[in-house]
Order: sequence, then C-alpha cells, then structure tokens
Amino acid sequence: MVKNSKILSIMNADGTETLGVVTPKGVIDVRAVAKKMKIAAPVTLDQLLQEGNAQGFNKVVASADQSGVPYLQESNITFGRLFKSPGKIVCVGLNYRAHADEVGMVHPRVPPLFNKYNNSLAAHNCLLQIPPPSVSYKLDYETELLIVIGKQMRNVPESAALDYVAGYCTSNDFSSRDLQLELPSGQWMIGKTLDQYAPIGPYFVTGDLVGNPNNLQVKTWVNGELRQNSNTSDFIHNTQKMLSYISTYWALEPGDIVFTGTPQGVIAGMPKDKQVWLKKGDKVVSSVEKLGELKFTLA
Repeated sequence: MVKNSKILSIMNADGTETLGVVTPKGVIDVRAVAKKMKIAAPVTLDQLLQEGNAQGFNKVVASADQSGVPYLQESNITFGRLFKSPGKIVCVGLNYRAHADEVGMVHPRVPPLFNKYNNSLAAHNCLLQIPPPSVSYKLDYETELLIVIGKQMRNVPESAALDYVAGYCTSNDFSSRDLQLELPSGQWMIGKTLDQYAPIGPYFVTGDLVGNPNNLQVKTWVNGELRQNSNTSDFIHNTQKMLSYISTYWALEPGDIVFTGTPQGVIAGMPKDKQVWLKKGDKVVSSVEKLGELKFTLA
C-alpha cells in the first residue's frame, strides 16, 4: 500500500480524472510525469488501490523534479472524483451516540449496513444537482469519515483491522430524508444513493499520516453556519469494529470504501418546527480533521 501521501484528483481538459500528489512544491501531475519519464504507473486512485502498483506511483513522485513537468497550483485545479469505480461502497448507519440520541433511536448492537452505488460519487467543489421537489425535498447533510481499504480482508479480527486500511477521506452521505424514512418500510438505499449523493474529497490521505481514526474532529457548515461539531471518539462502533464486522459477511477488497456514520446536528435530528431542509444555492462544507474541507453547492 502507498504511504506518506496526500492525493487529489484532477479533472483534465480532455474529461479524464487523474492523480495529483500534494507536496510542499505544488501538486505533481502523475499522468504527465509518468508519460514524460516513461514510467508505468497508475493514473487514477482506483488503479493505485486496486492494482497495487505503489512502486510505479512512488517512482513518479521521486521523478517529479527531474521530469521538468511543472508543478500545479492547487488553486488552479478543477477537482475530479477521487473514486470512480470502487468495487463496493459500504455505509454504516446510526454510529454516533449523540446522533442516535437526537433522533430518538436505540444505540445499535451491531453496525447497521446499507450501500450506495457508483452513480452517487461526486467531487470536491461540485455542483450537486438536487432532485425536483416532486421526487424529494427533505434534503440533509451527513459529514462522515470515509475509510479506504488497501488489502483484501475477510474474517479479520478487530485487533488487526487497521492493517488493511490504505487511508481516509472527508465525505458526505447526502440524504433525502423523505425517501429514506417516509416511503413504505423505509428506503435507506433510495434515500441515500441518488446521483451525486456521495461527495468525497478534497484529498485521500494515507493511514500513516492520519494515525488514530477514532479521535478526529468532524464538522459541517451550511452557508457559513456551524451545524455539526463532534469527534469520531463518539463512534458507537469504532473503525476496527466496523471493518471486522463487515469482513465477517463478505470480503472487502482494495479500493472499496466505507462511510462510517454521521454525528449529531443533522436537520433530521432537529425539532420539526426548526427543520429547514437544504435547497438550491446552499453551500455545504464538510471537514474531518487531517483530511481537509470538502465543499459543494446545491444546484
């Protein structure tokens, strides 16, 4: 697995989304350096994780200076999707004590699991195209720590679970509460996997740079107003427990991603007379400590 790296995705003029590596000198354009230096290297994060060519990636990073390819300024980059085709997008629901309390639900004995699909993946700084009100109007934010798998794991004990993690990202499990909670029988998948309902970014940060994932500050702002302010130490099921539990039912593969639940402060947890749902033009900022601020605007 790749180490000591902070990675972003570049949306190129030709429509491709390729790797950039954040360094003190600027952002390394991995595709451009690999081509110039004739290095066989992964050019997307999916490739890097799923194919495992960390050696080629590291060679590109080490060759950046001598390649003559200019470093990019992050402020000039249009961000692409960090993930385009993960094998699985697994989501854990109701995983913060204070959030379970605010919505009046019992703390779950095991991690409740659901899923998103690849259509929901969206980039940092995206315009998130919300559905028409006739489809859904109770739109809500859910800032979450995202776990990125680096090695196949199956029936892994909690004590070893972090050894299988490649890194982490800031993410938002954007939700339509009317679809999730008010359709017959509750439709969690429908309420959470419409197009662009999984913004992720701006960075993928390797696990060695993050350290303990169970003690990270998590925040959300809407139009500049702080709405969520918590810490992953409030997890009901910590990172190791989530991964170990999931791996008892199926293998997690390199490049799979896991949403880990959101803390208190969501609109759904407010008294009904205080619930003002998100609307077109709202600007959402999601932050997880050490992982950067994910920004998107509703359109």
